[in-house]
Amino acid sequence: MPKLILALHGADLADLADMLVSPAFRHRLAEAGATAVQVNIDDEAVAPALRFGPGEPVTAVVSVWTDRDPLTAIAAVVDAADEPDLHAWRVTEKVRLDPLPAPDGERADVYAQVALLRRPDSMSREDYLTYWQVHHTPIAIRTQNTCGYIQNIVEEALTPSTPEVAAIVEEHFPMAALTDPHEFYGSRGDDAELNRRMTELMDSVGRFGAGDGLDVVPTSRYFWAL
Repeated sequence: MPKLILALHGADLADLADMLVSPAFRHRLAEAGATAVQVNIDDEAVAPALRFGPGEPVTAVVSVWTDRDPLTAIAAVVDAADEPDLHAWRVTEKVRLDPLPAPDGERADVYAQVALLRRPDSMSREDYLTYWQVHHTPIAIRTQNTCGYIQNIVEEALTPSTPEVAAIVEEHFPMAALTDPHEFYGSRGDDAELNRRMTELMDSVGRFGAGDGLDVVPTSRYFWAL
């Protein structure tokens, strides 16, 4: 099933969050042909987390699964969020580590970190994706306390204002990882092991330029089948 990812930048997060988890929003998407929707919100639950990047700050990410014209689903989100210049991509999803199960509509008991990755000019698309998927992913999962890892390879931008992004990754961590680096990296209080894991991870990140032009958005995650 084709997947769309839309990045929202609304400043009034409380109103935006209420709209995104409302039955009315899901009804609009279902009428537009969506079969499932996932909402990731940078809300109070993840307030202590680190967020950064060169792009316009993202306050929510909406993933939509649909086999109809993607512009129909995008229009439904634009109207509901009152954000005509949202960013949207068509992606190919690869689930590398299954998320922990959560009932539809309930907040997943994780800190869900969404990152927008940009490919350096020095690497071809093929080399970039090969390194990310074949070499880096096992390192990322091994060196962090990851409890969910979802890769989204960007196939095309869907709105005129959408920036060029090579991939979007969603990584899940225990909630304690928001404020405790040992929980984030799974180093169990061992400072030497923490440093070893951080070094191995960042060395790999540097090999395919993933640390440059990186947008990181901490979120709470909700999912519904429609």
